[in-house]
Amino acid sequence: MDTKNTPDIAVVTGASRGIGRSIAENLEQQGYHVVYAARTKPEGLRAESTFIPCDISIAEDRQRLLDETITRFGKVDLLVNNAGVAPLKRLDILETTQESFQRLMNINLEANFFMCQLFANQMISQNSPCRIINIASISSYTSSVNRGEYCISKAGLSMVTQLFADRLAEYDIGVFEIRPGVILTDMTAGVQEKYGRLINDGLTPTKRFGQPQDVANAVIAIADGRFDFSTGQVFNVDGGFHIRRL
Repeated sequence: MDTKNTPDIAVVTGASRGIGRSIAENLEQQGYHVVYAARTKPEGLRAESTFIPCDISIAEDRQRLLDETITRFGKVDLLVNNAGVAPLKRLDILETTQESFQRLMNINLEANFFMCQLFANQMISQNSPCRIINIASISSYTSSVNRGEYCISKAGLSMVTQLFADRLAEYDIGVFEIRPGVILTDMTAGVQEKYGRLINDGLTPTKRFGQPQDVANAVIAIADGRFDFSTGQVFNVDGGFHIRRL
């Protein structure tokens, strides 16, 4: 397939709603053709957009996502690993179940590692500049003892970013990490009142919730190539939460 006149192709996982949907729509506005990858089709998706159903925790789904993307477009220029889950029930680490731990490791860590591996090998074969962006969390380094399995999974994803940034630099493939803070999405809906109080009391220097658009803005800044010499870089999108303050 002749890809010379094909627009840049981006694959965004977890793109049916929230942060992933915002990222995908913003990339489209920047001229990318976006593959919306999710377990369910996004509501109101434009006819010209591409949706490929995918559960990233299933190896066959990951492979099919890549194969269908290459069959349709001949290449992939950007992978945004956004898909992830929170515990079904928040439990103190003294009560966390093995089932919940394994579920989060499988989806948030293992699946995203192998998404990086799978798409990296395709990108290497293309012999052209490409990028991978992993959406981690402030939980990569922040203790939440009532959802420890989530923190561990995101901390692991941060190392995945460093490993692939190191390994892929020789192929001109940049790998980056975005760490969102408290973002208004379905995942935080159940604790919105709690975090609203904490933010008002000074949890973050910027006294507002983050929006999916804030995360999408960071993705766009990376996707346009301005940080290609900064592979492995972490972008904090958290209202200043990461600042150590007295």
